[in-house]
Amino acid sequence: MRLFAISDLHLSLSTNKSMDVFPGWDNYVERIRKNWQSIVSEDDTVIIAGDISWATTLDEGFEDFKFINSLNGRKILIKGNHDFWWSTASKIKKFFKENCFDTIDILHNNCYFDGEIAVCGSRGWVYDGTGEKDIKVINRECGRLERSIASALGKGGEPIVFLHYPPVFGDYVSEEIITVLKKYKISKVYYGHIHGNSAYKALPEYDGISFKILSADWVDFTPILIRKCGKFE
Repeated sequence: MRLFAISDLHLSLSTNKSMDVFPGWDNYVERIRKNWQSIVSEDDTVIIAGDISWATTLDEGFEDFKFINSLNGRKILIKGNHDFWWSTASKIKKFFKENCFDTIDILHNNCYFDGEIAVCGSRGWVYDGTGEKDIKVINRECGRLERSIASALGKGGEPIVFLHYPPVFGDYVSEEIITVLKKYKISKVYYGHIHGNSAYKALPEYDGISFKILSADWVDFTPILIRKCGKFE
C-alpha cells in the first residue's frame, strides 16, 4: 500500500475548457490515465491537491469524476481555486454515493490515515495582508488546516500536509499558514497551483519545512510517490 499525489488535473470532459491549448498539455487526459494506471495499484491512495475539474456544478463534473473513479486506487480530493463545483461536504459525499463513485473521498476539516501516516490539509490561500475578504479567507483556511492536523494528532497519527496554494513561493510567504505548520512541527508539505516556468521559483525548503510541487504539468502528468513501505520518498 503506497501513497501518491498529484494536483491540477484540470479535467474538462463535460466542458469546453480543455488545457490542450497550452504548451505541453497536449493529450493530457490520456497521458494522465496511462501514467496513473501504470504505477498506481488498487491498494494505493492518491491525493489530488486541487484544480480537479473545470465544472461549475457537481452534475456538470459527472464525466470528470467518472474518469477519476475509474483510475486505480483510492482518491482523496482537496479543493483548488478553480473547483467551482465544490459544494458542502455533505452534498459532495451524497453526489459521489448516488453515482457509485466509491473510490473518491474529500479532505475537508478532517484527515485520512495511510498506515500511521495521517493525510492532512486544506486549500490554503495567497494573501498579501490587504483586503478584508482575504483576511476572512486566510483565517478560515488556517482554521481548516489546524483542525485537520489536530484531528490526526488526536488519533495518534503522523501528519503530512497537502495544500493547493503554495505557502512559500519566490519572495512570497504566507506567514499565517507557516505559523500553523510550525505550531504542529510539520516537516513535509506538498502543493499545486503553480504551472510552467513559474515552478522554478518554488522553494524546496523554508524554515525547516520541505516543500514539493504536485502540479500535473510539472510532474509529467504522473502521480508522484510520497511514501512506500513506511518511508518517505
